[in-house]
Amino acid sequence: MRKPIIAGNWKMYKTLAESVSFARELAPRLASFSGVERVVCPTFIALAGVADALRGTEVHVGAQNIHWEAQGAFTSQISPTMLQGLAEYVIIGHSECRAYLNETDETVNKKVKASLAYGLKPIIAVGESLAQNEAGETETFVGGQVRAALAGVDAANMANIVMAYEPIWAIGTGKNATSEVANSIIGGTIRATLAELYGNQIAQSVRIQYGGSVKPSNMTEYMSQPDIDGALVGGASLKVDDFAALVEGAAQAKGV
Repeated sequence: MRKPIIAGNWKMYKTLAESVSFARELAPRLASFSGVERVVCPTFIALAGVADALRGTEVHVGAQNIHWEAQGAFTSQISPTMLQGLAEYVIIGHSECRAYLNETDETVNKKVKASLAYGLKPIIAVGESLAQNEAGETETFVGGQVRAALAGVDAANMANIVMAYEPIWAIGTGKNATSEVANSIIGGTIRATLAELYGNQIAQSVRIQYGGSVKPSNMTEYMSQPDIDGALVGGASLKVDDFAALVEGAAQAKGV
């Protein structure tokens, strides 16, 4: 069975002190849920402090973005070499980065390759807008994002990649895809696209998260679906009690 993975994307929340305090409080609350992979993704300024606070625990650390070059004249950017020793995962292609930071399918692909080259595990976010969803374009658009993100990525690297389906219309809006709809897109579009690219065996091994207004009250419903392997969570990951409840709900739903 694919190991469930819950990743908290803290976005532009929490100071360094708040992040470190949160991590120290969270780790013991999650210690008993070893059947679920647990990841926190703080802001860049808090990465070192959070990584230090979580060292020796089973809670993993992820970054929220990355540049594809190892170094260079790229003011404000963070390279993959700078993340080594601090982060294990990195979120790539989040819809907010696509919308506000001009992230494209091409730069997503570059970042995926750079992450893998430097031993980081990409969490690749894909998802359609409300207009695309209502026009029946979800399958074509999301499948295209998956293909573009993985262009030139060989099968051997797929064990280190996590996909995340985040419909744009469900992020921070209070709306969410039903568990059945989310599962059908994750299984019927994303996993099916992976099967076309790499074969069914690899497609069945890749973990795919759902993200979009996930909270403790609906976590078990999502995780009860066969193709949903976890969640990439924003707002509900910012409180210790909520994060712990998300992980507990995942563990219960998957029986781990």
